[in-house]
Amino acid sequence: MMMKDYSHELLEDPRELSSYCGWSEDVYQDFLACQCGTLSFEAFHQKYQQKSTILVIDMTGFTASAMKIGELQSLLRVLDAQKVCIPALKDFSARLIRCFADDIVAVFDDPNNAIDAAFETHRRLKLFRHSSQASKYPAKCSIGIGHGNVFAIGPNLSQGDEMNRASKLGEDIARANETLLTELAYDALKARTDIKFDLQTSDDQLFPFYRAVPV
Repeated sequence: MMMKDYSHELLEDPRELSSYCGWSEDVYQDFLACQCGTLSFEAFHQKYQQKSTILVIDMTGFTASAMKIGELQSLLRVLDAQKVCIPALKDFSARLIRCFADDIVAVFDDPNNAIDAAFETHRRLKLFRHSSQASKYPAKCSIGIGHGNVFAIGPNLSQGDEMNRASKLGEDIARANETLLTELAYDALKARTDIKFDLQTSDDQLFPFYRAVPV
């Protein structure tokens, strides 16, 4: 479609758009229908929205390790992290696990399973670092957890505000061995007496969040 105030081509073919692996063809069709008004936002929400708990794992020191010890050695650190983390996530009933670069995203139905998986992941990584199988530069990870309604679209089947917040916590804010929770994740888990929750606030962050530590 050519617009009077935009003189270049707009790609609006759902099949071709889906070939670039952003969303499925059906999702592109529905997005375009929302834009032209033939599908309501409410109908889109009803079709795709679901409640999920999202756990985002990021391997700390990835860029620094690539510069210090070399690209291949750094990627082997990622492999070690995946070898340790994925079985732990499976043991706590993650219904989706996806790896990309030095990140792992897992989606759970139960927030309790997600937080337990986070603590177990940290525990197993520590054990692995002290084992004979660990490399000279073993991996450490940071984790962010979000919980709430997201759109079950895209590679992770969880796009929306809680996914954005969990990713921000896991990838940018959490330090090695830390587990950070969004407010909604905290609300879903605050009755747990075996976990200590510490509210974290800072002027340079977009939202408050909680640090979770097993008692």
